[in-house]
Amino acid sequence: MDMRRPAARTRRLELAESHATQLADLFRLLGDTSRLRIVAACLDAPTPVSAIAERLELSLSLVSHHLRLLKAARVVRAERQGKNVFYAADDAHIRRVIADMLEHVAEARDEE
Repeated sequence: MDMRRPAARTRRLELAESHATQLADLFRLLGDTSRLRIVAACLDAPTPVSAIAERLELSLSLVSHHLRLLKAARVVRAERQGKNVFYAADDAHIRRVIADMLEHVAEARDEE
């Protein structure tokens, strides 16, 4: 099996130490299953905290705590509408990364 990518798609990735640290911190943050499920719950549309907690069967205080961390890391953004705060993926990058990784783990591996 040839693991090389076509030349047109190959891009040299140089990772500065500071960016490597930030990226590792982000992956560590998303390494928690509750936080990852919370982000996934916010991918399609802005969602209120109470709906996230109910859908994931987590306490409101735990979801709020995780959302504070995710917001500080710019993974999600918050928008207040009246008394409710709605959370959504911060941008298209976050949506793509999560969607691509979900697709990756769902793929059946070909037996070699």
